[in-house]
Amino acid sequence: MKKALIVWGGWDGHQPEQVAAIFADILRQEQFEVEVADSLQAYADAEKLLGLDLIVPVWTMGEIEQELVNNVSAAVQNGTGLAGIHGGMCDAFRKNVDWQFMTGGQWVAHPGNDGVEYIVEIRPGSSPLVAGLEDFTVQSEQYYLHVDPAVEVLATTRFPVADGPHRTNKAVDMPVAWTKYWGAGRVYYNSLGHQANIVEMPQVKEMIRRGFLWAAEGKEHSASVAAAGNSGVYTGMGDSQ
Repeated sequence: MKKALIVWGGWDGHQPEQVAAIFADILRQEQFEVEVADSLQAYADAEKLLGLDLIVPVWTMGEIEQELVNNVSAAVQNGTGLAGIHGGMCDAFRKNVDWQFMTGGQWVAHPGNDGVEYIVEIRPGSSPLVAGLEDFTVQSEQYYLHVDPAVEVLATTRFPVADGPHRTNKAVDMPVAWTKYWGAGRVYYNSLGHQANIVEMPQVKEMIRRGFLWAAEGKEHSASVAAAGNSGVYTGMGDSQ
């Protein structure tokens, strides 16, 4: 059985405990052995993380010790998958640029706040992860992110929808879901999932399920990536630590 670790906490407004329970159910249905933890100390055992197939953070904002980020980063660089959604992965630990570099983006705004109606546009042909999926409408927070240009974008949403100072710029297509690599590890992110009801939407849940499975499969291919010189332990942000 593949092994997954879900770590939840941080800001309660994103219902992290409820969302973590949904994620655990998805993974158990896919025959994963799942551990659910409510403390960042779950990242303290570096050797244990190296043995996992998937790490799922569900932790908005807060602060984290650099050693714990280094442990997660080392595991992902050596093939452990990393997958998450919304603020639970890309608005976690705002002060830690290593985390942002690894995950591929950072939330900066959601103009109009919760309840904005917008279209999620699937990028056809971008990846088997979105094969057969169609565009859909969601009423939730519309995430504006600063995004790593190296990511592979799977779905987008068009800004502006809500009023704000960003309206004086040209219209832009903001990534909603993406994949990237971190060393030998696969990283998946989806900006949907403000609360549990959005996670439970069939389209969103299916995107997340596929992302989890894709990220967890990276362990099987990590040896070939490592042979190409892309594994190991790295941080490029020593001046910020």
